[in-house]
Amino acid sequence: MKFTVLSSELQKALTKIIGVVPAKSSMPILENILFELEGKNLTLSATDLELYSSVTLEVSGSENGSITVPAKRLADTMRALPDTSLVFHADPESNKITMITETGEYNITGVPGEEFPKYPEISESKTMNIDSGILKNAIHKTMFAVSKDELRPSLMGVLFRFKGDTLTAVSTDGHRLVKYEKQSLSSPVETDVIIPAKALAALLKITEDGDIAIAMNESYIRFTSGSSVLASRIIDETYPNYESVIPQDNNFNMVISREQLQQALRRVSLYANTTTHQIRFTLRENNLTVSAEDIDQGSQAKENIPCSYTSEDLDIGFNATYVNDVLSHIDNDNVRFRFSSPTKAGIIEPEEQSDNESLLMLTMPLRLNN
Repeated sequence: MKFTVLSSELQKALTKIIGVVPAKSSMPILENILFELEGKNLTLSATDLELYSSVTLEVSGSENGSITVPAKRLADTMRALPDTSLVFHADPESNKITMITETGEYNITGVPGEEFPKYPEISESKTMNIDSGILKNAIHKTMFAVSKDELRPSLMGVLFRFKGDTLTAVSTDGHRLVKYEKQSLSSPVETDVIIPAKALAALLKITEDGDIAIAMNESYIRFTSGSSVLASRIIDETYPNYESVIPQDNNFNMVISREQLQQALRRVSLYANTTTHQIRFTLRENNLTVSAEDIDQGSQAKENIPCSYTSEDLDIGFNATYVNDVLSHIDNDNVRFRFSSPTKAGIIEPEEQSDNESLLMLTMPLRLNN
């Protein structure tokens, strides 16, 4: 196997798939990247047996073949090299790999490509195309609220619901919930699928402009974007009834500057209890007071922020980290909070929704210490 490529092009390809490679595995072959050369097409593949990622780039090839290369040493070498022409040669008999540049030579031992796990076969029974910008936006808006609790596997991914012309993406960790909807799609498939957060993070790295082709079966989902392919196991669980968690009677409305509230939260939360991160919202006519207190440290802080609020006086507690996370994933200048009582979830959404799009987030309250 032999080819010539610019080191910068090889590094760019490696960046797309290196995140799939496990740092340590009981199967050492998984710590390698599979190189497959056919003519001018070099395909790099990585897997942890849950995710399978590959990218194809054009090289100047002279000897077809395949071999797996230790991922970490290869990636570290590419990062350390200047942008230079690199000759890659693998001996199929000894599995010795030599990489030659104008100024140096680097040798490493690989493993035969035949030992690398095969991509899963995915039937074409469910296929669709979706604009990459829409999919990326749905991921960015929801992935931060995915649970990390392995005892609740259904919450360790984002629920994607394709129905008619609408895509709904939902995530929750039990403390926060995000529901993102995008209409005016042309999806012929109606299905629910829970995609692991790790797969979505890997998908963001390979996504190019234009449409993404999606194919799925009962166990796997595959994304194809340009020269890159990502396949992932689906979370085979039933997603909780998220609609039942969203309050329907939150009629106390507050509209406030997102930036002003975030800045106040950052300052005031420095004085909150380091375990609960509790902050208090004190709502009075056209004024919000954000306060925090740490009894153990004898510290407290508060700030007043003008807002639009004409409902009943209300005091409600939240985890400052959760509220700040939600605000960080809203793009609008102003946000709307909807409340009903100190014991019911607060709904947070942009003051004005975009065309054919809606975003709803909620955070559960914390019991206030009077």
